[in-house]
Amino acid sequence: MYCFSPFDFSESKFTTINLSYFIAKRLAITNKKSFSRLIIRIAIAAIALSLAVMIVATAMISGFKKEISQKMFGFWGHITTIDINSNQAFETEPVNKNQPFYPSLTDIEQIEYDAPRTILGYQVDGPLVKKTTKGGIRHIQVFALKPGIIQTKKAIEGIVLKGVDKDFDWEFMQKFLKEGSIFEFTEERPKNRPILISQQTADRLHLSVGDQFIIVFIKDNNQVQRRFQVQGIYKTGLEEYDKRIALVDIRVLQQLLDWREDQVGGFEIFLDDIDDLEAYREYIYLEVLPNRLIGESIKRKFSAIFEWLEFQNINELIIITLMIIVSIINMITALMILILERTNMIGILKSMGSSDWNIRKIFLYHAAYIILLGLLIGNLLGISICLIEDHFHFVKLQEENYYLSYAPIDLNFWTVFLLNVGTIIITIIFLIIPTYLVTKISPIKAIRFN
Repeated sequence: MYCFSPFDFSESKFTTINLSYFIAKRLAITNKKSFSRLIIRIAIAAIALSLAVMIVATAMISGFKKEISQKMFGFWGHITTIDINSNQAFETEPVNKNQPFYPSLTDIEQIEYDAPRTILGYQVDGPLVKKTTKGGIRHIQVFALKPGIIQTKKAIEGIVLKGVDKDFDWEFMQKFLKEGSIFEFTEERPKNRPILISQQTADRLHLSVGDQFIIVFIKDNNQVQRRFQVQGIYKTGLEEYDKRIALVDIRVLQQLLDWREDQVGGFEIFLDDIDDLEAYREYIYLEVLPNRLIGESIKRKFSAIFEWLEFQNINELIIITLMIIVSIINMITALMILILERTNMIGILKSMGSSDWNIRKIFLYHAAYIILLGLLIGNLLGISICLIEDHFHFVKLQEENYYLSYAPIDLNFWTVFLLNVGTIIITIIFLIIPTYLVTKISPIKAIRFN
């Protein structure tokens, strides 16, 4: 009959796993002062700082992209439809406002579309698959554009007037209105021609709410002047576009351009979810618009800004990669020191029949404890920094260069979760290699080792 011995390491897998975990736990909670204790603390600090940096970096980059995208979409819509003969120099041909899709397009909640097959976000070869959009069409509004030149007593400035109607979504502009108010749409055309100009334009031309100025337009090769009164001053932070665009009642431009009341420059379409942009752009262009209208996404219209934003993904990937490498190097160093310091213990375990793999698992469990403790501290540190920055905006930016006056935060639970899981998996995989050192230790020499 077999007699069980508590020191028999050849027992079932269940017993050896528990024993490896038990020894690792004892090693982790021991109060013995040693050089390895310092190394372990350094490793925990490295893991914590690396994760904190990854959390803060991803939250800031995501917030940065989200804020600028929302500003662009809020100002121009996700999809713009104009006449096929319109040029791209802020000049549009008249389009009949009474279209079958206006305003009924907002009734669309979701659509199905064909898309390439993807794995982990990367496109792979194969037949197209059916997908459904995440949301529908939130809003549609009309607009018209007309460039002109502002003339004041002290300066001259180029400007593009964007005419908006009573269907304009003022919720976006209200957030960026610094002075004055939005103009109300009445049945009669306003005689004073109210206008909303940017803070940048107001500062350069020394204008304030209530001031009047003249804008000169070119019409049929002749100069035409119109007087406007500043109704409000806004600042979106998109300096490149703030200095160009001013908002007016669309009826002012209709009268200036000799358009009928049912003629507009085009339509701006807003979606529920930005991820559906290309699907809806293609759907609207192919299934909704008549032959004389084209649909263009804002990403294509202002491709330079969105390419710049996409470039931030590379920065994010570089930061995450560097931080994981730092964590791996520190953990490998700490683990090797732990193994060398416990050479005597390894020799004893081998002499009692323990396999190399069971001993290696002891150190992997110990490493996992160090990693988890570091991740816990890193999560607390990183999330705390994000919450503080989101509330107090300590990190300031030059708005003329970054379109934002502070570093925005977009803290996403799933992003933080994936960073934690990814760090654990990648680090543990790389730590299997240094534990191979255990197989090189001779039991007789290890027991004699002091």
